[in-house]
Amino acid sequence: MENVEGLGGLLAFVIGWFVAQTGKLVGEIIKSKGHMNGHDVFNCFLKSGGMPSGHTASFTGLTTFFMAQYGIFAPISVLALCMTIIVVYDAVNVRYAVGEQGKLLNIMVMDRNYKKKTVKVVEGHTVPQVIVGAILGLAIGFVMSLCF
Repeated sequence: MENVEGLGGLLAFVIGWFVAQTGKLVGEIIKSKGHMNGHDVFNCFLKSGGMPSGHTASFTGLTTFFMAQYGIFAPISVLALCMTIIVVYDAVNVRYAVGEQGKLLNIMVMDRNYKKKTVKVVEGHTVPQVIVGAILGLAIGFVMSLCF
């Protein structure tokens, strides 16, 4: 039975990520008024940052599933919660700050006509993006716990 519950946790994680990324894609399609080619769709689906947070949705889904299955203070639930806190903190603080710095570096490179390429900007998340991701993850984790 434990293997089936492990599958439920994995599904909660993957479905959380998939739903969040699909939400981002739908938002981008609406913004672009449907003018996206296959490459744009693929890149949008896999990009980090944006609304909602796929990182938060996936880890919150997994954590919610484990807490519903094993209890709030079960070792696996506590481990999942700790990992979720680290991932969310990183998304909101570290990756967001690095993304903002990357944008500024690219502006400096363009303004001064350096003979260097611009840097790749990795986007983090704002607090509202994380909140929506957490709500998605809670709902998905809870539904998955009912299925298993």
